[in-house]
Parts: sequence; structure tokens; C-alpha cells
Amino acid sequence: MLNRRDLLRSGALAGAALAVPSLAGCGSSSDALTFFFQAAPDEATVRMQIIEAFTTLYPEIKVQVQMSGPDPNQQILTYAAGGKCPDVVMQWESYSHMVELGILENLDSFLDADPAYAARLRADGEPALYEMFRYRGGQYVLPEQWAGIFLYYNRKLFEEAGVQPPPGRWEDAWTFEEFLAAARALTKRDSSGKATQWGFVDAWPVPRYSAAIFGMNNGGEWFVPPTDPQRTGIDGDEFIEGFQFYADLSGKYGVAPRSSDSEALPSIELFSQGKAAMVLTGHWQYSAMLAVSDLDFDVTVLPVGPHGHGAKSDIGTTGLAISATSPRKELAWEFVKFATGPEGQQAVAKSGLFVPALKSALHSEDFAKAHSKIRNLEVLTGGPSNSNPIPVTPNWARIDDAYHRAADHILRGAAPATYFKGDVTRHIEDLLRSSE
Repeated sequence: MLNRRDLLRSGALAGAALAVPSLAGCGSSSDALTFFFQAAPDEATVRMQIIEAFTTLYPEIKVQVQMSGPDPNQQILTYAAGGKCPDVVMQWESYSHMVELGILENLDSFLDADPAYAARLRADGEPALYEMFRYRGGQYVLPEQWAGIFLYYNRKLFEEAGVQPPPGRWEDAWTFEEFLAAARALTKRDSSGKATQWGFVDAWPVPRYSAAIFGMNNGGEWFVPPTDPQRTGIDGDEFIEGFQFYADLSGKYGVAPRSSDSEALPSIELFSQGKAAMVLTGHWQYSAMLAVSDLDFDVTVLPVGPHGHGAKSDIGTTGLAISATSPRKELAWEFVKFATGPEGQQAVAKSGLFVPALKSALHSEDFAKAHSKIRNLEVLTGGPSNSNPIPVTPNWARIDDAYHRAADHILRGAAPATYFKGDVTRHIEDLLRSSE
């Protein structure tokens, strides 16, 4: 759905493929369990550690891995068309399309047969993450991480500008006005008017989704209900106001670079080089920022608009599913249960590369140690429970294409956000009805 990994990491996949053994034929007829996933090199290392811990516990189960290419969903569809899908497959918010095609196994039968484990997940798991992967009465994926967005900020730049540090908890979120005032104070220009330092940049390569989060943080709705949506809320006044505020950060207020600025460095580089005070992105950038020795950074929450009911991120997540055609479903379940359960989640917490889906791992000492540079740790630990739901529909590709065209028209400054009203909304709702 939001495919942040596809968009952010395609350039790293060639290197990642060297980090783990390759699998000659997906859906091998051997006794080995096949596991398909996408990961950058450091993430692949963590996944291999989880696999090694699993095979130590279950030495009779061999696991072979398949690294994804730049388009993992298309790769899975190709495997499925050939009748050879991996036993365990990594999934994103786009999973409902796979369900409709009969590619993913309903995990409820395994959970029903393992009531003690199911009860532990219910007690320890973040409900919103599990609900996102529950589609038309079935649990098709178990979440392994939260991958929502938030703000990183440069502590040194804030201090030098005399700007008060931003809030450290979702419950204490700052307002749109407070966020804008900080961004203005932190934007610097030379005598010619050229920006030498930006107050805010967006490193999430889907600005139409960033703007939607701002719309929801102003009390608006994006799609209703989030799963199998029946209508869109993009024509609502609150959503439009929040979306417009995001667009105005570059167009009206000049505190962020325009997407058309060909001279600008990539947003994440602007931040890492101290040329931007705040950057919107996710935890997947944390390890890269740690590698910049002189970068004094922390994390903070997104701002809330005047009609909002508290600041939220997005329920971005990845999870693990079992192929419906797998001849090794029982073995696959043991692996999924391990990787998404307490043992695998603790390895996730210790690595510092992901935000765990289980609360026990999220609030563990290992997770805190892996983020010792972060003072506002509650931004991460509180993220999963403070997230806006996002749309889950098998027809998302067509719906998003229409939303993309309209959103980009607004973000380029060609029209105000009221452009969403009328024909745009009617067309999107026609697409929603066609997917019923």
C-alpha cells in the first residue's frame, strides 16, 4: 500500500542480496522452508539472526531465504502465477490484494489451534497493528514492526536559534502554529534570498501521504472505514485545511523546499548535513543518522491542527504471512510464530533497526539501550498506539492513482486543496464502489 520500503530502499537491494544466501527456485521441492523478504543489508543481518535463533531451537527445520527485488508484490504475484510461492512471505499494507487472489493463508485456524499463544498476542500486541492485517474476518498477517512516520530534529540548531525543544510525547503534541513558528525561526536565507538552512524537509518519498497525515491530524478523515472503505473524506473541510497547511509549508511560508527545486539535496541529506532543522521520515532512517558522528538529533511528534483530537502518525507496518499453497504450512506457522512472537521481537528490539510490534519488546531494556541517543523515547514507544488508520483495499492501486494526480496538482501549487471537492471525490468514490 504505502510501500515505503519499495520507495526508499530500491537502491540498496543489490547490496542486500549479497548479505544472505540466494534461493535458486522459489517454492523449492526440498524439505527446506522458504522465506521471502525485502531488506537493506543491515536489516537482512537481523533477519538472519532471527533465522539462526529459530533453527537453533528447531534444528530439524531448514530455512532458505529469498531476497526481494525492487517490486516485491509483483514478484510474489509472478511466483503465485507459476504455482510456486514461498512458504513464508513478508507483507505490507497492500496485503488485501493478495488475499483476494487467494495467495495468503488465513492464520485464524493456527491461532485457534494455539489458544495460549493467541492469548499472549492479544495481551502483548498493539491492537491497531493486528487490526490493520485483519481483513474480512480473517487474520492473514502477523505484524513484526511499526513503521510509522514522525519528526527528527537537530538539537544543536534548535538551541542556536533559541527555539524551545519540541515535545517528547504524543500526548503533549505541539500545534500547527507552534510547529510553523519553529520552522520559520529555523529557516535561514542569504542576502540573495536563497535558503541556506530549512526549517522543515520531508524525506518520506510520498508527500501526498504526508499531507494526508496532516489532514487527519486536523480532525479530518482520509478513507472511511479504513478497511474496505466505502467513502473518502478528502473533501471534508478539516482534511482540506490540514492538507493545505502541509502544502503551504513550501508554497506559502517558504520553510521547506519545493519538490521542483532541482538544486536541493535529498531531504535526508539536508538534515544529516545540518542544512535542515527537522525532517519527516520513519525509524528506518535511524541507523543512518547514528552513523553521522556530529549529528546531534532527537525525535518529536507531528503537530496537531486546530480541529484535531491529538497528534497521530500512520499505522505503517510490515508483517509475515503464509502462502496458501505452501506444502509446509505447519512448519511455516512455527517460524511465523517465532519471528513475530516474544523471541523474534526481542531480537528486533535489541537490534535497534525496527520498532517492535509487541509491547513487551517495545518497552524493554534492550530497545532502550539500542536507542540510547534518543531522549524522547516515548515518541517511538508511543507511536504504534498513536497512529491514524490507513486505507486497506484490494483496489488501492487505482484509487491511489486518482488521489495521486489530484494531490500532486495541489502540492505543485496549481490549485488549492479545495480542488478535492466535487469531481475528484466523486471519481474516487466511483472507484471505491467498483471494488465492492
